[in-house]
Amino acid sequence: MSSSSREQVNELEQGYWAYVKRQFKKNKRALFSLYAILFLAFVALTADFIANEKPIYAQYNGTTYFPILKSYGVALGVSSWPKELQNVTWKNLEYDSVIFPPIPYSPSNQDFKNAQYKAPNGEQRVKSKRWWHWLGTDGLGRDVFAGMIHATRIALAVGLVAMSIAGLIGIILGTIAGYFGDQGLRMSRIRFFLNIIAFFIAIFYAFSARMYVLGDAIGESIISFVLQGLISVLIFAAVMIVANLIAQVLKKIPFLGTRMNVPLDLGISRLIEVVVAVPRIFLIISIVAVAKPSLILVMVVLGLTGWTGIARLIRAELLRVRSLEYMEAAKALGFGDFRIMLKHAIPNALSPVLISLAFGIAAAILTEAFLSFIGLGVPAETVTWGSLLNLARANPGAWWLATFPGIAIFLTVTFLNLIGEGLTDALDPRLKK
Repeated sequence: MSSSSREQVNELEQGYWAYVKRQFKKNKRALFSLYAILFLAFVALTADFIANEKPIYAQYNGTTYFPILKSYGVALGVSSWPKELQNVTWKNLEYDSVIFPPIPYSPSNQDFKNAQYKAPNGEQRVKSKRWWHWLGTDGLGRDVFAGMIHATRIALAVGLVAMSIAGLIGIILGTIAGYFGDQGLRMSRIRFFLNIIAFFIAIFYAFSARMYVLGDAIGESIISFVLQGLISVLIFAAVMIVANLIAQVLKKIPFLGTRMNVPLDLGISRLIEVVVAVPRIFLIISIVAVAKPSLILVMVVLGLTGWTGIARLIRAELLRVRSLEYMEAAKALGFGDFRIMLKHAIPNALSPVLISLAFGIAAAILTEAFLSFIGLGVPAETVTWGSLLNLARANPGAWWLATFPGIAIFLTVTFLNLIGEGLTDALDPRLKK
């Protein structure tokens, strides 16, 4: 067997995703961008150990401490600071031995000796180079480098969480529309109409009536918001279950029990058109402008408004694959619709969704930066790339406040777009030779 024939056999044995991986690796720009995003993810995860006013390790009065690690326990409420370390200025303590992070500042630290916009290459009042502000300070004396590091975590978190929400909604609705179409699901008349009525009632009592409760939970913490969100989901589910139990009884009446086709594709397609018809950025601004500033709110709003493209893509893919042989074989074997969708339909329709997610994360990061730039969405004390750009408007001469965040946004969005382009090429079967 020739070497070329052996390579072709190996490709067939390894499968589609192994081929996609090889094709992606051939795109050097996309591969470099992936490594760059992984590096930014590492920076985001370890931000507290890179830029922090607290030491990584400290021996104080004969006792060993790991202040950064302990701060996690304090934040979760499972630990507390000893009396000698409560309300202290960490850099002024006399340690037996200490290891500070590479950047010994937190984003919120105010160095009053270096307030009023100290440039990176300008004169700074520090006791040694160890305490130099390498990217300068803002008008309050906050270290720009520390803000940049911690803003990386916020940017990636917003992009990933927002697109996770959008992806979940888009995949569910797109799969239902593409798999069932307008004639793939039948139910009794009474069940159909009661479900429509119950859906709007459930939305009202689960979400609209609890809007202020959910809003307050968003402002408190992620845990509070998740708990209140679960309560809303349970209320929604309870209303839908009651409606279906009533339908189970009323369908015994011949007219009400007559089965009919449910136009799922038509309904979901019209819903997509309604959402798309409203300008997304104006919808986002309207919501975050009237609500209490919260990073969680920004993530949720971006996710709830960014699912339409994903739903369209997966719907189109399922309209293509639902009549293929393996789908017909699964139905012939007696598999249920849920199992077919989960194990066969969705995995074979995810290729364009992965591309859309890569571009969507970039768009979400850019949108969050824009909201921070105009002073909406995130709390005023939270430092983001967009909020640093906003500070540059107050003092156009502080070039470092516009340059470094601008470069970070540009590079991150560019890397994600290059990854999306690389996935487009790798997932396109027409490029296979």
